[in-house]
Amino acid sequence: MLKLYGGARTRASIPQWYLEELGVPYEFVQLNLAAGEHKQPDYLAINPMGKVPAIVDGDFQLWESGAILLYLAEKYGAPLTLEQRSEINQWILFANATLGIGIFVETSRAKEMPVLFPPLNERFNQHDYLLGNEFTVADVAVGSILAYMPLMLKIDFAEYPGIKAYLERITARPAFQRSIGAR
Repeated sequence: MLKLYGGARTRASIPQWYLEELGVPYEFVQLNLAAGEHKQPDYLAINPMGKVPAIVDGDFQLWESGAILLYLAEKYGAPLTLEQRSEINQWILFANATLGIGIFVETSRAKEMPVLFPPLNERFNQHDYLLGNEFTVADVAVGSILAYMPLMLKIDFAEYPGIKAYLERITARPAFQRSIGAR
């Protein structure tokens, strides 16, 4: 059975959300980060960086939430064309390298919000989800980052009704409620 390693209030809830969406059986191995369980030799053999999340799927080990999402989509998701996979990759990389850093790094937030939010808002005014009207792993990556913003930064998205409606759609999903919403 696939094992997902994480801790309380960590990015492990992102791949957990996608596992719930897929209906893939998994065991959540909660590490006590305050006690340093993520720095112990057994876990460092899985992720030498000593960070969470990480997965073990049979003999295969992988860490970094975006890489885990891509792996899960490829192995357990619906078959996709090269173009569909590339667009999903684009959004997952955007979530981790642009959106998250641009908004959660305080020194860049004021500059990046007016650049990043209007095109996202427009996209969600036109489509229910990032790739149209079907929920994908791209929505897990971007949606999780957006869902953390009101909780951690008190961003309410009142100026961006498309983003606000998108957040209402994704946070109402049962799989979101069993993962990120349960925290």
